[in-house]
Amino acid sequence: MLTHISVRGAREHNLKDVDIDIPRDTLTVITGLSGSGKSSLAFDTIYAEGQRRYVESLSAYARQFLELMQKPDVDHIEGLSPAISIEQKTTSRNPRSTVATVTEIYDYMRLLWARVGTPYSPTTGLPIAAQTVSQMVDRVLALPEGTRLYLLAPVVRGRKGEYRKEMLEWQKAGFTRVRIDGTIHEIDEAPALDKKYKHDIEVVVDRLVVGGDIATRLAESFETALKLAEGLAYIDPADPVAPHTPKSEILGNNAPDGRIVFSEKFACPVSGFTISEIEPRLFSFNAPQGACPACDGLGEKQLFDEDLVVPNHGLSIKKGAVVPWAKSNPPSPYYMQVLGSLARQFDFALDTPWSDLPAEVQSLILHGSKGKSVTLTFIDGKKKYDVSKPFEGVIGNLNRRLLQTESAWMREELSKYQSAAKCEVCHGARLKPEALAVKIGMKDIAYATHLSVVDALQFFTDIPAQLGDQQNAIAERILKEIVERLGFLNNVGLDYLNLDRTSGTLSGGESQRIRLASQIGSGLSGVLYVLDEPSIGLHQRDNDMLLKTLRRLRDLGNTVLVVEHDEDAIRTADYVIDMGPGAGVRGGEVVAQGTLKQLLKSKTSITADYLTGKRSVPVPATRRKGNGKKLTVHNAVANNLRGVTASIPLGTFCCITGVSGSGKSSFTIDTLYAAAARELNGARILQGKHDKITGLQYLDKVIDIDQSPIGRTPRSNPATYTGSFTQIRDWFAGLPEAQARGYKPGRFSFNVKGGRCEACQGDGVLKIEMHFLPDVYVQCDVCHGARYNRETLEVKFKGHSIADVLDMTVEDAAEFFKAVPPIRDKMAMLVEVGLGYVKVGQQATTLSGGEAQRVKLAKELSRRATGNTLYILDEPTTGLHFEDVRKLLEVLHALVEQGNTVVVIEHNLDVIKTADWIIDLGPEGGVKGGEIVAEGVPETVAKAKGSFTGKYLAPLLKVAKLEEV
Repeated sequence: MLTHISVRGAREHNLKDVDIDIPRDTLTVITGLSGSGKSSLAFDTIYAEGQRRYVESLSAYARQFLELMQKPDVDHIEGLSPAISIEQKTTSRNPRSTVATVTEIYDYMRLLWARVGTPYSPTTGLPIAAQTVSQMVDRVLALPEGTRLYLLAPVVRGRKGEYRKEMLEWQKAGFTRVRIDGTIHEIDEAPALDKKYKHDIEVVVDRLVVGGDIATRLAESFETALKLAEGLAYIDPADPVAPHTPKSEILGNNAPDGRIVFSEKFACPVSGFTISEIEPRLFSFNAPQGACPACDGLGEKQLFDEDLVVPNHGLSIKKGAVVPWAKSNPPSPYYMQVLGSLARQFDFALDTPWSDLPAEVQSLILHGSKGKSVTLTFIDGKKKYDVSKPFEGVIGNLNRRLLQTESAWMREELSKYQSAAKCEVCHGARLKPEALAVKIGMKDIAYATHLSVVDALQFFTDIPAQLGDQQNAIAERILKEIVERLGFLNNVGLDYLNLDRTSGTLSGGESQRIRLASQIGSGLSGVLYVLDEPSIGLHQRDNDMLLKTLRRLRDLGNTVLVVEHDEDAIRTADYVIDMGPGAGVRGGEVVAQGTLKQLLKSKTSITADYLTGKRSVPVPATRRKGNGKKLTVHNAVANNLRGVTASIPLGTFCCITGVSGSGKSSFTIDTLYAAAARELNGARILQGKHDKITGLQYLDKVIDIDQSPIGRTPRSNPATYTGSFTQIRDWFAGLPEAQARGYKPGRFSFNVKGGRCEACQGDGVLKIEMHFLPDVYVQCDVCHGARYNRETLEVKFKGHSIADVLDMTVEDAAEFFKAVPPIRDKMAMLVEVGLGYVKVGQQATTLSGGEAQRVKLAKELSRRATGNTLYILDEPTTGLHFEDVRKLLEVLHALVEQGNTVVVIEHNLDVIKTADWIIDLGPEGGVKGGEIVAEGVPETVAKAKGSFTGKYLAPLLKVAKLEEV
């Protein structure tokens, strides 16, 4: 029996012929410096080979539907199981994807509501049930005697088609009339239907007059109609209904046209509200049977937002307050003449700040004159003329232009002034009224999806008490599946997430933990799971639950391989592999391996030094007081924030902390950054609701350094992003050989014709499609991967061509260009943020989120510092080893020393303990969060009652924690 996964001769990326044996059925952590080869070993070698072998065992037909992976550069691997990777980049950005759909909880919820839900009438609030033919007959006989009626079978309801064949079949069955889109026709004379449009067709089954002995005939006619229209039948008045006849006088029915809807299934006898079928698809917002027709099941619409049309209320119209109309330079004379006419007519000045204009004037400019005519004066050359017509308003103008334009560029431009607003029909529920009418315990399915994981767990646990014995027998297994999955989400620290939260808004760590919960739910054994830093975005308090989940996955009989830097994860692991000793070309070796005890004895492992305490991030001797000024956010209520008012001392290093979902991003990114960017940078972004922010006058700009990619194509790299590639090309163009040949800087770009290799168009590789096998990328046989043509490569500096420079590590490039300050300084800055191991021309798509964030940080650091900048970073320690965290902190504290203010959202205790000021949010996540639990210097927070951050911080600061009351 195989006991180990044996890897021999792994050379993928920077791995140096790595030989390693990983015990199966264990929790193994691979750690090491950033860029030391952890992901190359775990994902690019072990996972890639496990996945490739599994896919190759399938039929050729099945393989064409799967993403095939390239064979990694390794001699051989033994003991592999089918592999599943749980990475950070796997979440769908589709707005139809939610926490509930990704985890399959929503599929079980749809089944539950379809099988044990009770439909209720929106009119009476009473349960509605299926009707028998006898009940239908009695309902018709109760109408006033002499009433003339049509009995109709609705055979086509809102469907496209011509229906010629069906018409012939109805005629053969003995029917002579049909009503098409509201008009009755003889079947012989029915008009040809346009198949591009939706139609309503009802077969006229019978014409009746209420009275006498018609019960038997009516029953037979109902049976015929119900059979034709799959359980539905309409009774319509044969005489036209007077326009103002009270509803109560029209067949005693609430329908405006007097129709009574009968259903063998479900119909309200009062209003005629009908649910034709209660099946799982009725509750799907991704299917036409269930989706709200107004928003197509998205729950929201993109509408022009006043706040984006007029982002800066301090500007006047003349200074460009109305951005879409002032954006052109110079502003459009037509729009300015329109606004000037309104100013004269309604007595306001164009140089008055927007905030000082009366509300009626603001509404007039944005939403128009609401149908009333206004006089607009226009000047055409020397001719002046007046036009009297209703004014459409700026937003009306934008709506019209969006509808009329066929330009994709214009649509994209106009969309910048739009934001998502709840659908006015379903109010965010995403579903049709028919679906929302079905309830369990008087709650519809949308109510349950609005709940957080922990509240939903309680809701579904309580359901059996509200059902009868028969319903409980049906619901038992469905509820078991739902409760189990919710329990898994709760156990991986995601108790605060709402089930209807869209996948695109989740952080990398959250999406990874959702997939982890789903995998535990699947109950597989004998599988190799490879995870990439699942602890990202997780507070220390929730780490224990995550590690317990990973151990459970292992105990099911799986091998769990985790790339991780978290100290708790390393200490919990059955087996640890430490990669290094350095990063990039200096890494790619196994420095230490074995159990935790064996790792701690290693003399060469930097990880072991940090775990034993030989090395550590020092606690500052003193805390900065700042420059005496402060930035205060007043009454922030975005998302789950509950009126938070907090101050950040300027000129300090400030950490925003708290458990996952406590409101850190809502406060820092959605409110503080968005409002500051609008005020200082003139950005057009939505800001979280708050009263005001004071202290912005002490700052000159705000910079948000997030983890989004620095480029979407392989042609983008650290050199192009930081701007150093332009300087490198200029330098090569200035060399004597280049000048003698007349080469300009463009000659040294691999993105344009001229200097690049045209055989591979500057990619360096050629893609060979292999159909049922994975696409093979082979080195270009003309340029041999250099990306440039021979003539360009003949221009050299110190014996190196531009292709050689792109292939250098950043550290080597800093030394190579030490005599060229502009290039050297940018490279030195990348080294300073811990990216010395990255290649100068490394493709942007291969950089991790943490690496991309540090490239952005380096770019900002290379700019001339003003000393009055606010830097905001969201978990900059993502993907960083203890040693890398120490280097990063040196850089961030150097920024503060220059007078700037750095605000960091962080869970890493090594970062938090070095802060000058902490704002700790909580106490819990989701609806139980959004409050300030503690604020002050770390020593103050460490003593605060109820602060989870303080509890974990206290041992590091050696502060006595106050006893909980």
